[in-house]
Amino acid sequence: MSTTHDELKALVKEKYSQIAEQDKAYNAASCCGATSCCGGDEVYNIMADDYTQLDGYHADADLGLGCGIPTAFARLQPGYTVVDLGSGAGNDAFVARRHVGAEGKVIGVDFSEAMVAKARQNADKLGYNNVEFRLGDIEQLPLSAGRADVVLSNCVLNLVPNKPAVFAEIFRVLKPGGHFSISDIVLEGELPGRWKEVAELYAGCVSGAIQKSDYLQAITQAGFSQLTLQKEKAIVIPDELLQNYLSEAEIAQYKASNTRILSITVYAEKPATACQPGSGCC
Repeated sequence: MSTTHDELKALVKEKYSQIAEQDKAYNAASCCGATSCCGGDEVYNIMADDYTQLDGYHADADLGLGCGIPTAFARLQPGYTVVDLGSGAGNDAFVARRHVGAEGKVIGVDFSEAMVAKARQNADKLGYNNVEFRLGDIEQLPLSAGRADVVLSNCVLNLVPNKPAVFAEIFRVLKPGGHFSISDIVLEGELPGRWKEVAELYAGCVSGAIQKSDYLQAITQAGFSQLTLQKEKAIVIPDELLQNYLSEAEIAQYKASNTRILSITVYAEKPATACQPGSGCC
């Protein structure tokens, strides 16, 4: 039986609310952002990039759940208003704040009450009065149109069933001439069918990913221009993790296929004279 849009969203919300109450070391055993898997002694760098040397990094906000560093590519400037989609405990938001300065503004949006509470607690501890965290669905952002200079997101859109709706919302909240930089997981080729039936693999950023070509097409169909692939990295999932979900024969078949799981960071701009596609204004 296929899982519905609302059931998938409820699954993700439950999983990430649990993660909000755990520390980074525990979360490192999950798929998304994993640095170690299945209790083995060997350390794997599956998805997450290292934030620890970045200006603005705060360990309490890093739950090890990303698959890139979009702030490194986002062309942030002092005074910008930045929106972080799926802001979690605040990791990317706090790094973005370091770039936009005291005169800038960072707004994080997450639909897990536990994550928003954790992020707000972190912001309070740090004394930041220009970083705000809002509870909301990124398919229907709690933001007015033309609010943001830049939109960021890190390993989140793959968790959303209706990705075109998210790109339409990003387009809406960006100022004309604004841009986004998003790190995410995409596919080339097909995953084994059983992966799509495993809740942990959906919440772990793998089975919710779509084809890279479809992902990039959704961006252009939303009205964006200057689409640029800023970074691409192949994700190699270790056998110790695959064995939790696949038989030895299925693992061999998967490895022999041309399927690739990719972490990408992609950039695009809202045209300075933009109007929403389909609105009749252009």
